[in-house]
Amino acid sequence: MPVTDPTQAILQRYADSPRVAEIVGHVAENPTARLQLKGLAGALESFLIAGCYRKAGGHTLVVATDKEEAAYIQNTISALLPKKQIRLLPDSFRRPLYFEVLDHTNVLLRTETINYLTHSKSKGEIIVTYPEALFEQVVAPAELTSARIELNKGEDLDVDTIIELLVEYGFSRQEFVYEPGQFSIRGGIVDIFSYGNEYPYRIELFDEEIESIRTFDPLEQLSKDNVEYVSIVPNINTKFGRDQKTSIFEVLPENTTIWMRDFQLLIDKLNEAFEKANAFAQNLTVVDDLELKQLFNDRAFIRPGEVLQDVSGKPIVFFTDYKQTMKICKTIDCRAKPQPSFNKNMDLLIRNLLENTSGGLKNYIFAGNPKQIERFYSIFKDLEASVRFEPINTAIHAGFIDPEMQAAFYTDHQIFERYHRYRLKKGFTKDRALNLRMLRDLSPGDLVVHLDHGVGRFSGLEKLEVAGRTQESVRLIYKNNDVLYVSINSLHKLSKFTGKEGALPRLDKIGGDAWRNMKARTKKKMKDMAGELIKLYAKRKASPGHAFPPDGHLQNEMEANFMYEDTPDQLKATNATKEDMMKDHPMDRLICGDVGFGKTEIALRAAFKAAENGKQVAVLVPTTILALQHYRTFKERLEEFGIVVDYVNRFRTAKEKTQIYKDLKEGKIDIVIGTHAILSKRVGFKDLGLLVIDEEQKFGVKAKEKLRAMQVNVDTLTLTATPIPRTLQFSLMNARDMSVLRTAPLNRQPIHTEVRQFNEEVIKEAIESEVFRGGQAFFVHNRVKSLNDMAVMLRKLCPEVQFAVAHGQMDPKNLEKTLIEFIDRKFEVLICTNIIETGLDISNANTIIINNSHQFGLSDLHQLRGRVGRSNKKAYCYLIAPPLSVLTPEARKRLRTLEEHSDLGSGFDIAMKDLDIRGAGNLLGGEQSGFIADIGYETYQRILEEAVRELKQGEFRDVFAEQVHDVSNFVTDVTIETDVEMHIPTLYVESTQERLRLYQELDNLSTEEELEVFAAGLVDRFGKIPEEVEELFDGLRLRWLCRELGFERLVLKNNKLICMFVEDAQSLYYESPTFGALSEIIAKDGVLRGLKLKQSPRRLSLIKENVKSLDIAQKVLNGLVDKLRMVLADEKSEALA
Repeated sequence: MPVTDPTQAILQRYADSPRVAEIVGHVAENPTARLQLKGLAGALESFLIAGCYRKAGGHTLVVATDKEEAAYIQNTISALLPKKQIRLLPDSFRRPLYFEVLDHTNVLLRTETINYLTHSKSKGEIIVTYPEALFEQVVAPAELTSARIELNKGEDLDVDTIIELLVEYGFSRQEFVYEPGQFSIRGGIVDIFSYGNEYPYRIELFDEEIESIRTFDPLEQLSKDNVEYVSIVPNINTKFGRDQKTSIFEVLPENTTIWMRDFQLLIDKLNEAFEKANAFAQNLTVVDDLELKQLFNDRAFIRPGEVLQDVSGKPIVFFTDYKQTMKICKTIDCRAKPQPSFNKNMDLLIRNLLENTSGGLKNYIFAGNPKQIERFYSIFKDLEASVRFEPINTAIHAGFIDPEMQAAFYTDHQIFERYHRYRLKKGFTKDRALNLRMLRDLSPGDLVVHLDHGVGRFSGLEKLEVAGRTQESVRLIYKNNDVLYVSINSLHKLSKFTGKEGALPRLDKIGGDAWRNMKARTKKKMKDMAGELIKLYAKRKASPGHAFPPDGHLQNEMEANFMYEDTPDQLKATNATKEDMMKDHPMDRLICGDVGFGKTEIALRAAFKAAENGKQVAVLVPTTILALQHYRTFKERLEEFGIVVDYVNRFRTAKEKTQIYKDLKEGKIDIVIGTHAILSKRVGFKDLGLLVIDEEQKFGVKAKEKLRAMQVNVDTLTLTATPIPRTLQFSLMNARDMSVLRTAPLNRQPIHTEVRQFNEEVIKEAIESEVFRGGQAFFVHNRVKSLNDMAVMLRKLCPEVQFAVAHGQMDPKNLEKTLIEFIDRKFEVLICTNIIETGLDISNANTIIINNSHQFGLSDLHQLRGRVGRSNKKAYCYLIAPPLSVLTPEARKRLRTLEEHSDLGSGFDIAMKDLDIRGAGNLLGGEQSGFIADIGYETYQRILEEAVRELKQGEFRDVFAEQVHDVSNFVTDVTIETDVEMHIPTLYVESTQERLRLYQELDNLSTEEELEVFAAGLVDRFGKIPEEVEELFDGLRLRWLCRELGFERLVLKNNKLICMFVEDAQSLYYESPTFGALSEIIAKDGVLRGLKLKQSPRRLSLIKENVKSLDIAQKVLNGLVDKLRMVLADEKSEALA
């Protein structure tokens, strides 16, 4: 059958090639063959490994030089064999040969690989590893087999026995399972997270029989796939003693071929590892880590001298030009050449591709992102180049030319000189969203805000008897120990208090005026501020703007030069920005994304689009350093396209500034980058087309006023790292277009974050390790007075290292010179204050040491940490602080949070934890942090939403005419009061915290589809849904119906249903088509339906007698809604006719 997938066609050609036949044949004839492949280039070794596997099968162990090379080889072989799982065997530690911290993800991946090798019935596996991972012994197959627990569907399972076994194996019992080594039992459901699998298992019992086995997502706690059996493996690091360990080579099946770079390099690295491990083991008595102690015994690691014996019975293929210490029986010369360097020059590339074709070579271009392939076609078309190449929509780590195959395999990332990132499979670690979920969980004693009653203290859930029926309520304590019970139907009115750190508010008095007055004051301020924004929005929509043309080939070429692969969010935000620029009214788009998520790249592309089309661009930044950094970035990327970039900040002399202002007026400068100096009256533009504002909330009120004046008819793009919660995004949606970057750049690795006490050895080791691998480091010390003393100490500590000092009180010219020299790698360590917090982007700096870290705020620490880890290198952040025991609880919490949230993108979570929240109010253009401190963040958002809604229905109803009559704008909150028994029984969900979480989740659902998913989740996790929970669902459905009909309150007591309309008699609801149609329906057939209207002094109500259940109430309202929809549809049809 012909192969249609181009990747598979290439692989098949390799599998059928004489070279692969020679390798496979030689290994088959001689089980201890020693072959050497010379003349390799690029990713050719991966193509040959995959080709040999395709031809002959069997097991393969690939030993790369280091972890990074192993990851690239594993990725490329995976791309060539997409249906085969290519396994990476890592070492057990956070960093190879740094034995202080075990990495549980790596431990899990090791266990999974060894378990699979030992027990898989597969006839051929490919495992990629590196010396430091081979150094660790693994569990002997016989021991692993005897320690496994096997469970099959249909078998009987005694719960007491499994509990006993799991506890003996070191598993701990939890309410819910989140990470390996945990199990939980809820009724007939047993959850177990084995160390040998990526996902935990859910075993459902019928009496004692295993009815089903499913994998489930530990974050969502919901089932994924059904399986027939489960194999549970304990932690191989702690469960097995010294006599039960062996070398990985002993575990490999007989028909394994070993591929490696260099045998001597392997031995040298194992000797280095052995020395380090011995030194570490001798000091281990002081380390209070049981797992590490159990791991470091005299058989924990392979002895370098034993390796020769271990590999003696297996064939080895060396892929290197270096002479080997082993006797080689056959050498094969591949005569490959590396992919040429094109320096991003498209003419050079085109010429080379044409030469290849005329020389009989077929061109292939590999790109992991289909967008890059599109860009190639667009560039070639615009340059009218008729080149022949086959696009391959997958990534390989390096291109090469293989004369034997008459092919040139090129990679897009080398053509455009971009980073190519490898992707590593992650074993499960506690996901950051789980941490976030725990942050939002309420514990007794936590402060909460009730929208109507103010700040109280959460005191737990309490079961109450209402008319002889059980209901569950939230118990809150207010001033003078007054108690308020909040129905679970009103949980949407409650939120956990998050205000300014250290400044806790007083408890409010139930029924007091203080809370009501504060809410009114806050709302008034918010209305003023949001009104200003809406006016600007209306003015901009009415103003004519410049409509830019679609992208040309230069835009495509510039974007393809981006050294990282675009994330989906980045691509979406770029497209949205450019679409806005092509409209004929001014753009106002906000790009919100965490540190290092690629906001600058979006601004750069927009700026290029404007400048290429003859418009000038102003980029406004909050700090002098950021101006300099952006200047260098923009100049580097855009200079080759003839774009003139300059910058203005306090580093420039008066003479330089005068010349820049003159050039701007004459149109000689295309893009100017600067601090608020570019807002001065002296600055004029010949033809300003785009304004980019970086971190708007950091500018003062006057600067913002000047900005507002500039923005009316100019396209504006605002960038911010301040997280914007979803609720706030919705309330801003019509006043500002918004793109949120939530996806971290591919393979941007988590920043290894450690809290350490001040220790000269730790600091010396951190600096020297970074410098040794060719990198640079920051040492942050936020006291200018003692900065030079710190520099003296560090120079004494590391005499071989080049240091420099930088702080904000230096002479501007010297500061600029120091920073430029650091960026240009003239020295290795920058000792500085937090002047680097915003915007310094140096991809070669990947270690940061923050002294006295306990004195920084959480968002400051997150921003500082964001200065490293901006390339594909592993980055390190050391938070130096006094012992945790002497720190304040807040400081302890801050440092722990930063340690937990080490992955990129955690800034969004950190901001929720960070009680000194910087942003949402400021993004609207007003200083709102005082209100946040008083009323809490979530309540602030809710009042803001109310304020925006009232403005839309009042002062600005013309601007938002399309939305004014939407009923959901009139009724935002429905209160349900009933004596029906509706709650989650304790027997069904035992954990109080989980019940509260489920109530909150249920309270936020808004559609039947969402409710079905929620209900399925309950069945999956807890079993059949009890009647009381079904009643809860009915209560929720009633709320939705009430909202659609315009009822703010529903009471169902003593078999009587009362639905109360919107209380505000002046509300636009009473002018809406909904109320008109509903009045008509009730007037016509209210008697038939048993409905009657009642007008009391305060509000209008609809009443129906003899309603005995929520189900009947639902049928009554469903009937009204169906009729209402028909009437409104008829009215709409008539209006259109």
